[in-house]
Amino acid sequence: MRITQAFLLAGFALASCGMPSTVSSGKEAVENAVPMEDTDAAEAFLKEDKGTFDEPWSIRFVPGTDTLIVTQKAGTIAGLDTATGRRFSVTGAPRVEYGGQGGLGDVAFLPGEAANAVGRRTIYLSWAEAGANDTRGAAVGRGTMNCVPGGDCSISDLAVIWRQEPKVTGRGHYSHRLLFSPDGRYLFVSSGDRQKFTPAQDLQANLGKIVRLNPDGTPAAGNPLAGKDGARPDIWSLGHRNVLGLAFDAKGQLWDLEHGPLGGDELNRVEPGRNYGWPVVSNGVNYDGTHIPDHATRPEFAAPAISWDPVIAPGDLLFPSDRLFPDLAGKALAAGLSSEALVLVDVSQPRARELARYAIGNRVRSLTEARDGAIWVAEDGEGARLWRLTPRKP
Repeated sequence: MRITQAFLLAGFALASCGMPSTVSSGKEAVENAVPMEDTDAAEAFLKEDKGTFDEPWSIRFVPGTDTLIVTQKAGTIAGLDTATGRRFSVTGAPRVEYGGQGGLGDVAFLPGEAANAVGRRTIYLSWAEAGANDTRGAAVGRGTMNCVPGGDCSISDLAVIWRQEPKVTGRGHYSHRLLFSPDGRYLFVSSGDRQKFTPAQDLQANLGKIVRLNPDGTPAAGNPLAGKDGARPDIWSLGHRNVLGLAFDAKGQLWDLEHGPLGGDELNRVEPGRNYGWPVVSNGVNYDGTHIPDHATRPEFAAPAISWDPVIAPGDLLFPSDRLFPDLAGKALAAGLSSEALVLVDVSQPRARELARYAIGNRVRSLTEARDGAIWVAEDGEGARLWRLTPRKP
């Protein structure tokens, strides 16, 4: 299929994360979610204010502890002991290429390390990294986080273990979500198309892909496209635009949540070797109004389980456990940026269905679950609120 130059350049500097949720592509809503009427999150949950952070991008608990780590987009890391409310600093963050959608990104921890204290942990970070000639790309690094009891933490020996290749111009669509497989053997990284469209279909680039790595950053053995048509050995799936949500459900199925263009945000079951169609197909249109064929026109591409038009502008994805929220267990909970809400989706059937929206009142950037089952929510932007959600007692 020939892709015109206008198609390639349309909406180059734009992304659905910045568009209001009321904007629609105008496409007929085939396979799309019907927008739900919002319920105020304060009515659905007990909503506790836990303070503010500046441009938080990711919130994650150190496994087995009550310690929450918060990455802040401009390049700093903060910590919160959620049991006592004590805040502390985490030094040793990498130098980041801050601007546009770029900066410090996700944080993850090597599974299986001592779970009874923070102490010394292997930490993974993602960030936007500068290159030559005004180019940029996402990087993933691994280091050691050392914490003094009752004091601050520091990161040492942080080294890059994976990069987006090639580095390109622009400051959008890094994606760089980090996720370990349930067995702890593999690290999955979402790699956005960097607003360059066609690299998402190029097997010699890892842009517009989800990659599967060993914990040391090397390509995992058995990746589905390794050795085929010159494909990079780290590719797990391809044809992605800007994946900002990446999560496993309780059954071990991998899901992604990604931004469409104008319309067409997607929730996908991610299968090894599958092609999700971007930029050849989308349930949205380009920002200049030029047409993109729907998924239904090209059955060789994997169609989303659900898509949204108007968009929700996803920020993160969580599958809550049944520890505190049995009614949410097995369902997907999406963070909405322009929709300023938590979006609940039933994924139990091949065609997923939106069940509810819980209005937060501000853009929602990141979600995580504490070991007691409480859901923690970070807003987006400067002075962003951190919330703890628990069930309201009857």
